[in-house]
Amino acid sequence: MIIDDIKNISKYPQIPVNIADFLIGLSAQTPEGHYEIDENNFVNVDVYSPKPHGECRFEAHKKYIDVQMILSGEEEIDIIPTEGLQISEPYDENRDVMFFEPPLKQPEKIIMQPFKFVLIYPHEAHRPQIKTSFDTVKKAVAKIICE
Repeated sequence: MIIDDIKNISKYPQIPVNIADFLIGLSAQTPEGHYEIDENNFVNVDVYSPKPHGECRFEAHKKYIDVQMILSGEEEIDIIPTEGLQISEPYDENRDVMFFEPPLKQPEKIIMQPFKFVLIYPHEAHRPQIKTSFDTVKKAVAKIICE
């Protein structure tokens, strides 16, 4: 996991330049949608209402590394290593996601604010979309292929 401000994204060689450039160019006015960056990588921009803590689930991916960045609003995201977590929903290859039971250990809690990004690797489970004080969030999620 890496947490930083978008102005520093080019310092991370594991984030392809075309993804970094695309994320730097986003704003709160960027339309929702699916943006193909190249044949392997893409970005989804979504608007949604964050949920109460108890309604959010831990998830992890195998094919993609996530780069999540809030464009407007705020949310909490919890992150914990997948090692030792109990699977609640097996890996779905078509959706590239598996879900986990809530962990016994305390996860790292991050308050995501506009133009702060978090890079999440496949060995890290994350519980996004946790409500803070905002009713609406606009977020970009870049998917970087790692296979």
